[in-house]
Amino acid sequence: MWENNNKKSEKKQYYLSKKVSNLDKYIFYEYLSIMLDWWVWINESLKSAWRRWKNLYFREQLESLSVFLMSWDSLNKAMRKLPRIFSKFEYSLTEAWESSGTLVKSLENLAYIYQKKYLLRKKLVWALTYPFIIFLVLVSAILVVMVMVIPKIKWLFEEAWIDFPISTQMLIWTSDFISANFIYIIFFFLVIWFFIYSYKSTSRWKYDFEMLLFSTPLVWEVYVNYVLTWISSNLWNLLSSWVPIMKTLNLVWKATNSIVYEELFEKITKKVSLWDKIVDSMREVDKEEKFFPSDFLQMLQVGEKTASMWKISRKMTNQYEREVDFSLENLTKWIEPIMIMLAWTFVLWFAFAIFWAILKITDTV
Repeated sequence: MWENNNKKSEKKQYYLSKKVSNLDKYIFYEYLSIMLDWWVWINESLKSAWRRWKNLYFREQLESLSVFLMSWDSLNKAMRKLPRIFSKFEYSLTEAWESSGTLVKSLENLAYIYQKKYLLRKKLVWALTYPFIIFLVLVSAILVVMVMVIPKIKWLFEEAWIDFPISTQMLIWTSDFISANFIYIIFFFLVIWFFIYSYKSTSRWKYDFEMLLFSTPLVWEVYVNYVLTWISSNLWNLLSSWVPIMKTLNLVWKATNSIVYEELFEKITKKVSLWDKIVDSMREVDKEEKFFPSDFLQMLQVGEKTASMWKISRKMTNQYEREVDFSLENLTKWIEPIMIMLAWTFVLWFAFAIFWAILKITDTV
């Protein structure tokens, strides 16, 4: 094939992960669309794209894709044979455009989708990185003080034979507890981590985690806007590709990457199959408008009435991208002062406990 088979089989055992990132998908579809637009044969395009990836697993799958194409499979059929790499959404969109002879347009749309998905996820990560670093620094500072500082000055208080304030007593007790049970505390958190890691592999975990996000102030707004951006983007791409509405709803349902929304779309799809309107079905399954806000439903209803839902979906995608930015900014505005307040609370507790105890000792001298 593209490389010596012996070398390839040697590399298989060194795979650290068998995942393909959104960035990989975006670059792949973007590059392939450009090459095909220049009338480069698809197998040559794949061979050229193959050299660009450091992800060994993805490179191997591209070789398999090329083998299927050389066997005269269409691109969407070849993609169906690699379900661990390509989703139903991807090969269905490819099939819709491929059947109309506009494969390049399909690849451009997929590149756009994965670019947006990558950028949205990157925004989320960057917004939460700073508060997470503050939290780690705060926890590290508390551990250093409790395990290394307090034990070295504790003897001063023990030899004073006076009644210390409650803050000083709590500080000493906390330090003694952490120092005496440090190994057990680490073991306890390892057990919790192992439990969460095991629980994450179940579908129940994802549902419970999502419900936690939906019930957390400020966080739920970010998450809902993120999912709605993805839903409106998928609606736009599928409907603009002339995919039938029932198939579109089924694909959107399976591409939301949210168990809560998947359950909602399953109910919506059943109602639409019985000739109910899409927006009316959404309102019926979400009467409190918690998952489908009123503005989302109103805009979608305009598109449904005017038979221009794909145009409205594109505008909705842009709007909810801005909503994600706004809600993220709002979230970080609250998280940062909360973390700083927690840090100052610990600093004040430590300072008050130590200096008040020192004042008590000097009063007895």
